[in-house]
Amino acid sequence: MAPISHENLARVMPDVANDARPAVAGQLDWVGMGEIHAPVSVAGADGQVVTSGARVDAFVNLKRPDVRGIHMSRLYLHVDKSLSAEPLSPCSLRRLLKQFLESHAELSDRARIDIQFDYLIRRPALVSENTGWKSYPVRVGAELDRGQFSLELSVQVQYSSTCPCSAALARQLIQERFQLDFDTGRELDYRAVLAWLGSEQGIMATPHSQRSLADVQVKLAPSFQNLPFVEIIDRIEDALQTPVQTAVKREDEQAFARLNGQNLMFCEDAARRMQLALDADDRIDDFRIRASHFESLHPHNAVAVATKGVVDGYV
Repeated sequence: MAPISHENLARVMPDVANDARPAVAGQLDWVGMGEIHAPVSVAGADGQVVTSGARVDAFVNLKRPDVRGIHMSRLYLHVDKSLSAEPLSPCSLRRLLKQFLESHAELSDRARIDIQFDYLIRRPALVSENTGWKSYPVRVGAELDRGQFSLELSVQVQYSSTCPCSAALARQLIQERFQLDFDTGRELDYRAVLAWLGSEQGIMATPHSQRSLADVQVKLAPSFQNLPFVEIIDRIEDALQTPVQTAVKREDEQAFARLNGQNLMFCEDAARRMQLALDADDRIDDFRIRASHFESLHPHNAVAVATKGVVDGYV
């Protein structure tokens, strides 16, 4: 008996997903692979290419109720080849989704990909000449639905929020302490007041601040030819004015304290600032904003959400 070659063995391998019929027939909205590990490259605003490790979800629909499954290995190979070959862009993502569908002809007419990774940006200090890296969790979601292409970006931005109510209460306590320490019937001594203002006894109450998080999801207009992560992040940070810092010397910390004092905000204020900033960009068709303040006063968070709501069903 002649030995079985590798070629013969491959030809007789069973393909259950392709040959067997499902025990229960039905169409499926999405079938695919989640948490694929892959490298991604994105062109930054300065033209430099940033590379990160990503987690990728790749899906197609299964419109044939009589077919048991899709060809998942084909999705994986397309993801691996595409993401390794060129930086992410609207064109490359649309081409990748088209490859998903071409490899599943007669089975699918919708394809989707979601890519999550950390986008690193080198940021300057507020005052000193130092710089440092900031990591922003981002997500790209692209869909090709019967020839119609749509693209969403999500970014997370950390910032500081100082409570306006707490600031007002602290100012009241400082005023009351001033009345106790300085006799209203005597002329004020400038040097004594100046020293008092710089003492712990004088500034005996401070408002509470907390690290806060902006979750921003935008639906891009077709006019975008790139993935504007840096543009969106900068727009959000410019609106909030108090993004968390990287390299910090004392002069930077003092400048940050001034920014917090000049930008007192509830979560409602933060959400409205971001809403106004994104409304001003007509290249953004839709957006959803969630401002979460991780309260230092409470064990719970203060949250505000704003949407543009142009596209039906966009939550």
